[in-house]
Amino acid sequence: MSKTSAIILGIFFVICSAIVSFGVSKAIVDIKSKERSVVVKGLSEKEVLADVMIFPINFTRASSDLNVLYQELENDSKRIIEFLQKIGIQAQEIRIEAPRITDKVGSAYGESQSIVYRYSGEGRVLVYTNKIDLGRKALEKLTELGKEGTVVRVEDYEIEYLYTKLNEVKPEMVEEATFNAREVAQKFAQDSQSTLGKIKKASQGQFSVLNRDRNTSHIKKVRVVSTIEYYLKD
Repeated sequence: MSKTSAIILGIFFVICSAIVSFGVSKAIVDIKSKERSVVVKGLSEKEVLADVMIFPINFTRASSDLNVLYQELENDSKRIIEFLQKIGIQAQEIRIEAPRITDKVGSAYGESQSIVYRYSGEGRVLVYTNKIDLGRKALEKLTELGKEGTVVRVEDYEIEYLYTKLNEVKPEMVEEATFNAREVAQKFAQDSQSTLGKIKKASQGQFSVLNRDRNTSHIKKVRVVSTIEYYLKD
């Protein structure tokens, strides 16, 4: 091959490379322009009433006679159960836990002379009910047990309210979150002088169930956020 032919061949390859590069570059720009998109989030919130209430009723007794102590704890358990059933809570919603007994002499380390009662016992009746109104009524009337000689206590932090019907509200809330997301995307498309296209990608966030506030924990706030990516058209 002559020197002139080699030069011409080299120029030919350079021109071809430039043409190919231009074509690839144009193709990338075209693909990107066709895949213009916008990512938006849609929120759905709903307030619901808890459908399960759990709370323990604690009570204590003290005696130097262990048999007497067990009998007193058993009597207190019976009074509490009668009280709950009188309000309307069913037997299957009530559970008696085994009492915890403490021998103060065994743990006094030489100070047994100052002990009035050798044994102390703590009993517990656990309520697990879907009758929220009755459960709250029981808490309000616990002082009646004190008048009968049974001193009880319920700690606020031990009272639980649960919402177990999440599957019933999920479809409606997902639909609402999707609708809200589309409205945001539509507004963006109008502002950018584009047309909103089909959904490119969508993901549903986790549902959360939280107390509405610390004073009304029997009212729950259900929340979900959907993230959706839409195509945009010029």
